[in-house]
Amino acid sequence: MQKSIILFSLLIFWGCGEKEYKDEIYEKPEIVRDAPIDFLSPEESMKKFYLPEGYKIELVASEPMIHEPVAIAWDGDGRMYVAQMDTYMQDVNGSGTDVPVSQVRLLEDTDDDGRMDKSTVFIDSLMLPRMILPLDDRLIVNETYSYDLWSYRDTDGDGVADEKINLYSNPNRRGGNLEHQQSGLIWNLDNWIYVTTLPFRFRFTDGTLEVDTLDNYPGGQWGLTQDDLGVMYYSSAGGENPAYGFQQPAVYGYINPDGRLSEGFIEPWPIVGTTDVQGGAERRLREDGTLNHFTGVAGQEIFRGDKLPPSTYGDLFIPEPVGRLVRRAKVKNENGKKVLYNAYDKTEFLASTDLNFRPVQAQTGPDGCLYIVDMYRGIIQESAWTREGSHIRPVIVRKGLDKNIGKGRIYRIVHEQIERDKKPDLLNKSANELLDYLGHPNGWYRNTAQKLIVLKQDKSVIPKLKKMAMDNEPFWSGWFGDKDYNLERIHALWTLEGLGIIDIGLITDKLNDPDPRVRITAIRLSEEFLKKGDHGLLMALGQLHADPDINVVNQLALSLRYSVGPEATNILNAIASKYENNETISTSVVESLKKDDSDLQLLKKRLAGKSNSEKNRILQGYDIYKQVCTTCHGPDLEGVPSGKNALIAPPLLGSQRVIGNKDALIKIVLHGLTGPIDGKKYDGLMLPMGSNSDGWIANVLSYIRNQNDASMVGGREVRDIRAKYPDKNTYWTMKELTN
Repeated sequence: MQKSIILFSLLIFWGCGEKEYKDEIYEKPEIVRDAPIDFLSPEESMKKFYLPEGYKIELVASEPMIHEPVAIAWDGDGRMYVAQMDTYMQDVNGSGTDVPVSQVRLLEDTDDDGRMDKSTVFIDSLMLPRMILPLDDRLIVNETYSYDLWSYRDTDGDGVADEKINLYSNPNRRGGNLEHQQSGLIWNLDNWIYVTTLPFRFRFTDGTLEVDTLDNYPGGQWGLTQDDLGVMYYSSAGGENPAYGFQQPAVYGYINPDGRLSEGFIEPWPIVGTTDVQGGAERRLREDGTLNHFTGVAGQEIFRGDKLPPSTYGDLFIPEPVGRLVRRAKVKNENGKKVLYNAYDKTEFLASTDLNFRPVQAQTGPDGCLYIVDMYRGIIQESAWTREGSHIRPVIVRKGLDKNIGKGRIYRIVHEQIERDKKPDLLNKSANELLDYLGHPNGWYRNTAQKLIVLKQDKSVIPKLKKMAMDNEPFWSGWFGDKDYNLERIHALWTLEGLGIIDIGLITDKLNDPDPRVRITAIRLSEEFLKKGDHGLLMALGQLHADPDINVVNQLALSLRYSVGPEATNILNAIASKYENNETISTSVVESLKKDDSDLQLLKKRLAGKSNSEKNRILQGYDIYKQVCTTCHGPDLEGVPSGKNALIAPPLLGSQRVIGNKDALIKIVLHGLTGPIDGKKYDGLMLPMGSNSDGWIANVLSYIRNQNDASMVGGREVRDIRAKYPDKNTYWTMKELTN
């Protein structure tokens, strides 16, 4: 009775219910079919934006402070690092792309007015930097055509890095087109650092980077983001796939169920004509001249800030630079399967009629708002797509898109009824002081605090972290937007893991936590004990096969793959029996029961009769295929679906071009292929891969032919074809190859 009186009094004093915010979509303007390509000032460009009622766009930085920005990230004190690709497509041919003169800029807002006013060249003379990750006062950077990860630090406070240390080295040149290389570099909730494309992840251990190989990895291209439980969202511009790989943590492999995108989701709604699109008008344009299919998706972000209306929290924001728009997607969990829906009807969250607006990344900021990186330029496609014979080259030349270079803007999306946060101040805080931020309503603070505590490795905070993990939320939690105690417990558990503490007693207790997300976390953390055969813990886990939350049951099915004993198999069979009609859980059970039957293991069995040299070459080709080719041809070589009864690219299993004449196959990979294939038109374009070595090409073709039970391709065979056509700079057609 007393609690009820207190509760009633508090509700009267503070008011109850969530505040209503304007979030109505703008009245869609008349389509501008053929907009001018003229450069606009940032202020003029912002007048061309359309946002839902109540939202506003603010300029944070622009040229000459930055130019050609592709990615941003903040350190613990809110200083912004900006990766610039200064040589990207400076003309229609991409001349000078590989000259190492690109930069990482360091921007600061010295008066905390929300706009950057100081810019320094933090790192100079880079080769198209593509990934940046702030640690403490260090920044990890990766460059195009390289696997290496370097740590940079400014030791004298002048804003310029003067310390450079190699953290991970691979002497091989990273092959493939520059748009098919790795991106991401995010510190995940599980304390591993993930990237796209590459089938491995990294972790700091005793000041060095540990490397772990991942099997059946989702891949992805430009952009990587995570939700509150560390589940990552991938996208693929090459495969014209706006979002995938988000059904489960990537460590469990890649599943991509039908229905993950709601009907019509892949259809964008630009407000400006889009003639500069690969594939031509037949495949990509509506009658009004606008893009009818996602194509350039990049830099997606699960928004986890607290300074936009609460309805935006957990939504996926997907930049589409070809369509000059940003999609806002609602993530709905439907009986254990996540499904994406456009938040609006035949309209987008953000759209522009400025043809130079090229959004390539969205990010949750330390101030709780949503940031958009605008490369602001004419050409957005890389030179492999703009060669002679491409659909897009005549459009670029006619409209003069190649003349618009060297600029860039960074914007912040705010809401007129909500005040943004001020700058953070975390770098100089102790591990004990950082504990207060593990339950912050802004996910940026939670993740940054966890990362900094793990990097400090201060074990004195372990007792407090255990207490935080054990404490359930107060009954008023969440009313005032101060702390989310459920998420605080999750971060406390993962921070303990990052400090090397996985307490079986604590985990067992958390299997009964009132929040299903905490129970999911405890199941994941139990995997280390399952690998060691802890039968007591297995019995406790077995009770969760009847958990009322289907997501908890699914996590149990995923994690039981790490226990090889019959008890785990019995639990999995019980789950399978109860959920035989649930696609998500059935898939998880099947995958966990496979144990050692992974794609890589099956390939190794297939190669059992070959020489060591042949095995190594095919395995290297497998690696290349997974990194470069899966976005269009699929992990199983069967092609990637694009709409109903269509594929991005032709299947490679059973293909006469793969099995037949090796010369024709080598020509296709060296110089590319355009036009119909066997009378069919495909959405994708086979890009030239001739910039890679003869051995690289021979190895990937050997893997593809091996999967078709055909003979290998030798490096000399590639060399001979290359020498035969030294000046070839256009795509092949099937007619040319068959004559």
